[in-house]
Amino acid sequence: MPFDTGEVVRRLTTRLKMRHLVLLLQIQQHGSLTRVAEHMATSQPAVTSALAELESMLGGPLFDRTPRGMTPTPLGDVVLARAQAMVHDLDHLTRDIEAVMAGHAARLQVGVIPYISGTMLAAAIQQTLAQIPQRLTVTLHEGTSEALMAQLRDHTLDVVIARAAASVDPTQVQFEVLHHQMPRVVASRRLAARLGRSAPVWAQLAELDWVMGAPNTPLRDQLSDLFLHAGVVPPVPVVESFSSRLTGELLASSERAVSLLPADIAEELVRIAGVAIVPWSLTWTLPPVAMFTRRENPRETHRLFTQALRTQYQMVAGAPSDAKK
Repeated sequence: MPFDTGEVVRRLTTRLKMRHLVLLLQIQQHGSLTRVAEHMATSQPAVTSALAELESMLGGPLFDRTPRGMTPTPLGDVVLARAQAMVHDLDHLTRDIEAVMAGHAARLQVGVIPYISGTMLAAAIQQTLAQIPQRLTVTLHEGTSEALMAQLRDHTLDVVIARAAASVDPTQVQFEVLHHQMPRVVASRRLAARLGRSAPVWAQLAELDWVMGAPNTPLRDQLSDLFLHAGVVPPVPVVESFSSRLTGELLASSERAVSLLPADIAEELVRIAGVAIVPWSLTWTLPPVAMFTRRENPRETHRLFTQALRTQYQMVAGAPSDAKK
């Protein structure tokens, strides 16, 4: 039987309830109708009946029953992704109502990867707040590009500032390249002055105390590539940290500590931590910083924030004025 889109839409709009979506997410989490019934304080027959009702609306099974529990079918994977987004949207609606009742305009959930310029981010937030009559609550969430993009797709986040990658699905999100960061080696002033008297000697650099981000992150991989390209085994870090402020304090207080950072972050640490940039010209292939949003009509707060962020990067970081979609 051919798929009848109109009929499925009719069934969903007249019969679908939020409890169906919550049920799906509970089955995904627990993998057993018995455990779902216990968690939701109901009977297993009631859970089974609700799942059958939902599968009837959608026209196919959502889970396979296996010895290891219930696993989503291809149809189930699609519906689960949408269910998660819809439940998050309901949560956002509740928080927005709470914010309006408290005299705020709404909430804006922004995801940010480490090593993004705090100066430009703060300026963009202030510019956004200045354009909204009511008070706006901006919540910042820090994480890796992969984790933040997943939260953008499931509607946990509204805007993500992360690194552009070939794995981004342009049918689900849209993005604008904001800034191409260049590499800088940063150290205490005395160490930076000493290192800057000659070209990089990678074998000697490997013997210093390196402060790095976590393994399998773009910045860490770039540092390893620089050493490997020079034929030197990459150093093992003495400290792993995503905190630029902590990195700055560690570098400023040591005569052996060094770090590789994006130029805009390095320049901020020069101002706030008293460190120095080694005057070397290095290159890397670190993906550019980009701003990601979902492909839907943006709310006014989203539009104002993305415009403010774009403006800040154009003014301060020299980002191109025409966004790349």
